[in-house]
Amino acid sequence: MPLYARAWLPFHDFRQSDEIQVYTGELETPGKASLTIHANYTPSGRADAEFPAGVVPKHSVNGAFEWAYGVGQWFEAGTYLPVFTLTRDHRLQIDGVKLRALFAVPHAETRRFFYGLNFELSYNSLRWEETRTSGEIRPIIGTRSRRWELIVNPILDTSFNGLKRLDFAPCARLAYNPIPTFAVAVEHYADFGQLDHADPGEKQEHDLFAVADFSRKHFDLETGVGFGLTKASDKLVLKTIFAHTF
Repeated sequence: MPLYARAWLPFHDFRQSDEIQVYTGELETPGKASLTIHANYTPSGRADAEFPAGVVPKHSVNGAFEWAYGVGQWFEAGTYLPVFTLTRDHRLQIDGVKLRALFAVPHAETRRFFYGLNFELSYNSLRWEETRTSGEIRPIIGTRSRRWELIVNPILDTSFNGLKRLDFAPCARLAYNPIPTFAVAVEHYADFGQLDHADPGEKQEHDLFAVADFSRKHFDLETGVGFGLTKASDKLVLKTIFAHTF
C-alpha cells in the first residue's frame, strides 16, 4: 500500500504528519477492500503550534484511518476517514477527511521497474491546516533487483493558490528483503519549499527513518523511528502502519 504524507501548511517550515509512508505502487486486488491505520507519535519536537489553535507536535499522536478499494487492475480508490490527533493533553480531535485515487502499473510488487501516480484532495479542520482544502500529486517510480528495491515519490503539494506556489516534498525508500515476508528499509522525507522559491537549507525539512516491515496472512505491519536532520524537523518521530485486507 501506499513524504511523508502529511498536512501541507503554506509559508512555514514545520509540519505535523497524518501518514508517513513512501508509496510503492502496490494496488489492492480488484473487488477487495482494506483498512490501514496510521499512527505517528512525536516524543521530541516543537512545543508550540505553528499557528493559533494549531496542533502542537510534541507528545501528540497524529494519524488516519485509510480505507481503500481495488477498482481495477490499474486503479485503487481510497479515503482517509478520519484524519485525527490525540493531543498532548489527551484530547481527541478530528482533523479532516481526504479522498485518494491511485493509478499504477498492475502487480507493481513483482516488477523489476514499476510506476504510478496518486492524487489526493483534502478537506481540513483549521486546527490542522490554515486552508480548508489542499491537495497532493505523488508520482511513484521504483526499481528492484533480487532482494533490493529503490522507490522515489517526487511529491507536489498544493493549497490551490497558484502553480508557482506548489510545494516540493519528495521522499524515497531503499529496502532490503531477506525473505518475502520481512523487509528493513531506510526512508528519507524532505520538504524544499515552493517551486519558485526554495527554502534556505536550515529551513528545509529532512527526516531519516529506519523502518521494519512485517507481512503476515491476515495483516501487514510497518514500524519506524525517524530522526530530524535539520532545525526545521522534529527531532524524534515514531511511526506505525497496520493494514488489513477484508
